[in-house]
Amino acid sequence: MQHPLSIYNTLHRKKEQFVPLQAPHVGLYVCGPTVYGDAHLGHARPAITFDILFRYLTHLGYKVRYVRNITDVGHLEHDADEGEDKIAKKARLEQLEPMEVVQYYLTRYHQAMDKLGVLPPSIEPMASGHIIEQIALTQRILDAGLAYESGGSVYFDVEKYDKSFNYGELSGRRIEDMLSNTRELDGQSEKRGPLDFALWKKAQPEHIMRWPSPWGEGFPGWHAECTAMGRKYLGEQFDIHGGGMDLVFPHHECEIAQAKASQAGEAMVRYWMHNNMITINGQKMGKSLGNFITLDEFFTGEHKQLDQAYSPMTIRFFILSAHYRGTVDFSNEALKAAEKGLQRLLDADALLDGLQPSSETSLPEVRGLKERAYAALNDDLNTPIVIAELFDAARIINSVHHKQATITAEDLEELRTSYRLFLHDLLGLRDERLSEGASSEAFKGAIDLLLSLRQEAKSRKDWATSDKIRDELTALGFVIKDTKEGTEWSLA
Repeated sequence: MQHPLSIYNTLHRKKEQFVPLQAPHVGLYVCGPTVYGDAHLGHARPAITFDILFRYLTHLGYKVRYVRNITDVGHLEHDADEGEDKIAKKARLEQLEPMEVVQYYLTRYHQAMDKLGVLPPSIEPMASGHIIEQIALTQRILDAGLAYESGGSVYFDVEKYDKSFNYGELSGRRIEDMLSNTRELDGQSEKRGPLDFALWKKAQPEHIMRWPSPWGEGFPGWHAECTAMGRKYLGEQFDIHGGGMDLVFPHHECEIAQAKASQAGEAMVRYWMHNNMITINGQKMGKSLGNFITLDEFFTGEHKQLDQAYSPMTIRFFILSAHYRGTVDFSNEALKAAEKGLQRLLDADALLDGLQPSSETSLPEVRGLKERAYAALNDDLNTPIVIAELFDAARIINSVHHKQATITAEDLEELRTSYRLFLHDLLGLRDERLSEGASSEAFKGAIDLLLSLRQEAKSRKDWATSDKIRDELTALGFVIKDTKEGTEWSLA
């Protein structure tokens, strides 16, 4: 590979060349959802962003172990150490077992990810299945003298940790500023300091999800799960940890502190990657803000803010049209533009097999396509540039198809392989218009056969049969166009 992969490391606030710890193996951990409601557009963004990274690293020949967790316990309301567990609250309101809530929404999350073309991770651990590891992590931090027990709960001592290490290294926050902006404790808290966070929480009598521990019955703190599970499956040091930008503080900052405190100051993660937010009228889209549109609502169009239904691939294309570190503001106009753009790329793909070479002169723009698209992905996964390259390639495909340009056999082969490599394999975009049951070749063949029968009917001046075939196909959702070169079809 001519250009090595560079990724933006949030920890150092700059792009850095990616060099794995133990090539060809790569350890990748990404924070998954807290499953107490349907996945929305904000959940689609990290899933698609890190799906591109997973696909690309695999394509480059790395053996990637991709761990994406499921939070099913310990994530309290308002991302705080007080209040009710988000899943337990949902279970109480719906009169269900917490694990019924988890199973229901996890199944729906998987279905939505599958529609979006997101590959499943190598391992999908659940917080409730790793209580032992979280208790062990808490004990290691206590043994290091950087946590304390208080009323059956265990808290991380942030100020004490900051004296030896730097609390705030990921987010750029300074402990003095955070302390001056935090109201003084009223003496009723179990915490010694306002910045301290729970590693283990004592369960109140009404708390449903609870486990025995050396400190009494309770449940793990939200931040503990990712440190414990990342370390279990990827080792005490691994390559990449990803998630949404909203997790930088406090979640990922606390993860760094937990890892260093329990590993004698050794960092666990080498590259921290964060995708930016999806906004709606300039405000972050999220369940807690109540301003979200679920993925199912996008797919059906059943939401007051949607003009129409948008297919999963339109959503994927919309997200990939912006760089993962830039914000994406939802609007119907932007989604309709994405729908049209994707259509253009897929229509060009459908024409590729029918193109014939008829030239001795090579097209330089075809020759450089693969290299330019690789260079874009190597530059911190710049998918908008890859898409721009595909639009240029689609223009060439259309020109050759309409006999406005010619192409050599070698260039045509290069165009086919490069176009499909980036469109399908690396960007993960597929043509949803072809029925999943039938093979696309058989499907295209059947339509071409009908159109050739229509052509025969026209040559016999059997206009009734010719019109019947066209009208029936149109009624089924096909667009039939008669051109000088012959009849073309596409799906509406």
